[in-house]
Amino acid sequence: MLSTKIKNYRWLIVVLLFFATTINYLDRQIIGLLKPILEKEFNWSETDFAHIVMAFTAAYAVGLISFGWLIDKIGTKLGYAITIVVWSIAGMLHALARSAFGFGLARVGLGLGEAGNYPAAMKTVAEWFPKNERALATGLFNAGTSVGVVVALLVVPLILNFYGWQEVFWITGAFGFVWLIFWWIFYDVPSKQKRLSAQEYTYITNGQDGETDKGSAIRTVRWQRLFMFPQTWAMITGKGLIDPIYWFFLFWLPSYFSSTFSLDLKKPSLQLMVIYAATTIGSIGGGYLSSWLIKKGWPVLKARKTVLIIFAFLEVSIILAQFAKEAWVAVALISLAVAAHQAWATNVFTMASDMFPTEAVSSVVGIAGMAGAIGGILFPILIGTLLDTYKAAGNLTGGYNIIFTFCGFTYLIAWTIIHFLTRKSEKVRLSELTDLK
Repeated sequence: MLSTKIKNYRWLIVVLLFFATTINYLDRQIIGLLKPILEKEFNWSETDFAHIVMAFTAAYAVGLISFGWLIDKIGTKLGYAITIVVWSIAGMLHALARSAFGFGLARVGLGLGEAGNYPAAMKTVAEWFPKNERALATGLFNAGTSVGVVVALLVVPLILNFYGWQEVFWITGAFGFVWLIFWWIFYDVPSKQKRLSAQEYTYITNGQDGETDKGSAIRTVRWQRLFMFPQTWAMITGKGLIDPIYWFFLFWLPSYFSSTFSLDLKKPSLQLMVIYAATTIGSIGGGYLSSWLIKKGWPVLKARKTVLIIFAFLEVSIILAQFAKEAWVAVALISLAVAAHQAWATNVFTMASDMFPTEAVSSVVGIAGMAGAIGGILFPILIGTLLDTYKAAGNLTGGYNIIFTFCGFTYLIAWTIIHFLTRKSEKVRLSELTDLK
């Protein structure tokens, strides 16, 4: 039964990646939803919460570069398994914390483990998909980011209705171990997957322009050489300047709606569900759009960058959120912004497999993600200080308005830098990154 050939098996792999990403964002979002409860119980300030977020992002930065290297070293099957075990255990250990420092320690473990998700997922996509399907595959699994947050919005109030905040962490932390069972049964690289038909294997490999499918056998990529290429710095820019903005959307939006529009976070929030569900549309739509352009004959990087500039302009709409007087007006504007972000993120992630050989994709994604996490360490300092200052002046919403304005213009700046770094669109050859000739 297990060796039965399954048509379009590669899309089953995307389903596994989707659920892993869903669990990843469910686990990381819980702290934001519990913030109003925990800050009252433990008397946190906005700066205290910022420090907890920073602990996560600092560990995430270290985890990205570490797991990026490890997954390229040992392969996607074992590498993904290790990362989800680490973050699931750390998620459950939040239940034992009794101070801001304790939560910070738990967030360190969560950040280290969760960092492995995208390097592993993007390497998996590079192994399993031809170029003209990679952005769509990435968009589909990346939709798990929004679904995970929506699930958190449903699950957290449900658990709180019967138990306490500690049980929220115990129960949700266990989900990763359920996923691990399915991953271990159904995943392997295409050349080793017995359920994959010969026809589909040929379709995948022929669409990879001679890229290899050696899985964990490749151990020769030299990291220092990655930094010699402008393509690496384009990835660093695309993640380093933009990721901190999504982290703001992720961790502070519940608090923003609670303070500005008196949203009760102890109940399922339709407004927040709409916002985070909109990211699904952006993720899948952004991936589909660039894949469609490539199928129409556009050069790969031209298609990616065209989609990036479209969504960079759409992101400017977030500036208008400061003028919203009704909650649903703010929901509409922020929904457009987060959807545009996910369309951006999908295409930036996919560019790693466009510009680098499969053997280096996890490392490049890890390096770029680390840049985003470093920005995520610095940005909360600004956010926490700004919001505490405006809160003391009795105008917390004014602090959020300044942050929205900053977010609106950053995507255009990032696109300009990426464009100049990738004017020469040659793909980096494996021989340029290794000692192999």
